[in-house]
Amino acid sequence: MKRNLLIIFSAIILFSCQEEVVLPLATLDEEVPVIEAIWTDSRNYNGIKLTLAENYFDTTDVKVITDAEVKIRVTGTQKIIPFYFNKNSDDYQPINEFEVARIGENYEVLVNWNGNAYSAKGLMLEPPTVDSLTYSFQEKRIFRDEGYYIKVYGKIPYQNDNYYRIKVIVNDTLKNDRSDYLLFDDTFGLTFFEEGLELNYAFEEDDQVRLELFRMNEDAYNYFSQLVGLLYNDGGLFSPPPQNPDSNFKVDVGEGDVLGYFLVSPVLSEKVKIEEKEE
Repeated sequence: MKRNLLIIFSAIILFSCQEEVVLPLATLDEEVPVIEAIWTDSRNYNGIKLTLAENYFDTTDVKVITDAEVKIRVTGTQKIIPFYFNKNSDDYQPINEFEVARIGENYEVLVNWNGNAYSAKGLMLEPPTVDSLTYSFQEKRIFRDEGYYIKVYGKIPYQNDNYYRIKVIVNDTLKNDRSDYLLFDDTFGLTFFEEGLELNYAFEEDDQVRLELFRMNEDAYNYFSQLVGLLYNDGGLFSPPPQNPDSNFKVDVGEGDVLGYFLVSPVLSEKVKIEEKEE
């Protein structure tokens, strides 16, 4: 009995001494570029966006870098793909709009800005296969809303470099919340893709749904995985201090840091319209 009272008394003392501790976050003392470079086999997705990093609680508008020199080099060759700044899209586009990534080629993006030089590399991998999209109506269940659920059927025959992302666009609007980063690899095998990968969304009748499947290099996949972890960081007692995802860019000339990613990937795009099915 005395032992139980001692435990209770100790617990009361412990909780009465708790205080809210606010840990200061690191702030930027210099201009740090953020490079978001996408290079695919479809020109509609390609572009390189340069902005300046902001402090964690900064609410000012993002500053776009418009005066950089940007190009992509096909490694192992003399081929250079120059880019220009497009004021309409606020990013850098290839001067030759028909230039796209090709399977098996290695690419290096080169960015010169403010006396510094940055680079990142990526390999264009073969795409998997998407055979079909199906959907069915499901009643409300625990943790799941009533609605139409889509299954994606396909094949992933590769033994290595299995890093994927699915984007979901509904009625021309990209689902872009933290729970919408659909990333998967082969940690638990890939047979589920052949058996039908069900998306955890309840769609409505007449929804126009487009799915985009990307096969990424491991470093780009790790970037997005860490980004998801950051988005889920609530700053609680058991959450680590927020930090930027590891970039696959490096500083070749100059000093300071660089943030962002270089994504080289094939893109598979499939559409379906949700319609009521007759019994």
